[in-house]
Amino acid sequence: MKWLLLLFISIFPLVGCAKSESQGVLPSGSNSGNPSAKVTFIELGSVNCIPCIKMQGIMKEVEREYKDQVQIIFYDVWTEAGKPYAQQYRIRVIPTQVFLDQKGNEFFRHEGYFPKEQLVQILRQKGVR
Repeated sequence: MKWLLLLFISIFPLVGCAKSESQGVLPSGSNSGNPSAKVTFIELGSVNCIPCIKMQGIMKEVEREYKDQVQIIFYDVWTEAGKPYAQQYRIRVIPTQVFLDQKGNEFFRHEGYFPKEQLVQILRQKGVR
């Protein structure tokens, strides 16, 4: 039984969340609507995924602290409306964070839960203070 638990613990971070049939809705503030932002932070996940739910709190903090500099977009890729974005950004696991510069070019990507301190370091690479 111990080996089964160890196997689960070692595999879970690699595969992200298992798919749920529930569709959910986009969280409030899913798009800050700031086209002049220094960085666009795209979160691809689901409202039904535990690491994704933890990321929603971080997204809200980042939006509150850097609202004039960072545009935040959330796509629930387990919904019909969000599935095309999973394909567009070629995600393998959720959550996945994609960071775009002012010209719309991807400059960084992360898979899995992304602690706020590390996320802010990425934002600072593009002048977000």
